[in-house]
Amino acid sequence: MDLGISGRTALVGGASKGLGYGCALALVREGVNVVIVARGGDALEAARQRLEQARSRSDSFVKAVAADITTAEGRQAVFAAHRDYDIVVTNAGGPPPGDFRDWNEEQWLSALRANMLTPIELIKATVDGMAERGFGRIVNITSSSVKAPIDVLGLSNGARSGLTGFVAGVARTGLAARGVTINNLLPGAFDTDRLNSGFAAQAAKTGKDIGALRAARQAGIPAGRFGNPEEFGAICAFLCSTHAAYINGQNILADGGAYPGTF
Repeated sequence: MDLGISGRTALVGGASKGLGYGCALALVREGVNVVIVARGGDALEAARQRLEQARSRSDSFVKAVAADITTAEGRQAVFAAHRDYDIVVTNAGGPPPGDFRDWNEEQWLSALRANMLTPIELIKATVDGMAERGFGRIVNITSSSVKAPIDVLGLSNGARSGLTGFVAGVARTGLAARGVTINNLLPGAFDTDRLNSGFAAQAAKTGKDIGALRAARQAGIPAGRFGNPEEFGAICAFLCSTHAAYINGQNILADGGAYPGTF
């Protein structure tokens, strides 16, 4: 299927690895120009080189911006690299787990900056230009915890739920009638460094074998496995496509069927 976005330009956050990289890869394969951003310069440059090799169009470009996009300076850097984006994929690593009794105000503010306020700033900076040009796609990578909160991830639950509520409102302000959609993509358990580091921390705390912990988690997923970044990227690319113009203000859950609810 031709997604109809060849020649468009996308900004993808947290794209040096994991789900962000999976989204960038899918877009590059569709002929999209991509600007990737992450804090780690070496990993980001390595990702850029891999994406260059995956381009489906010889005249498309892949640019890398090593910056902290949760800061005003980082956002200035990505708009200096390219001004007018047709597609924006917001993505930031989740805050650490813990007990809410131990979190101070600065930890809450840090979570809000990364997982709520930064996506809002990027939406604010891009939607009007998208609407003027008649096309725009914003996909926020959030978490399955928005649907089913995880007790030890209170910082993430709170910040991402705040973004979800904001998107529910702003997506319905007339932007879709001008060709701009805003949706959230909610990953469950995907085989990424973050998932593996979580298993390592759990093993260190409980003394259990990492392999046993992975097997137990997989057993709770009807698909019988963890997702992979490339298939997540394919879902993201479809939401960015011309075919997804009637999907707006939605929370798309990709978790292999783990969420047990009807809605």
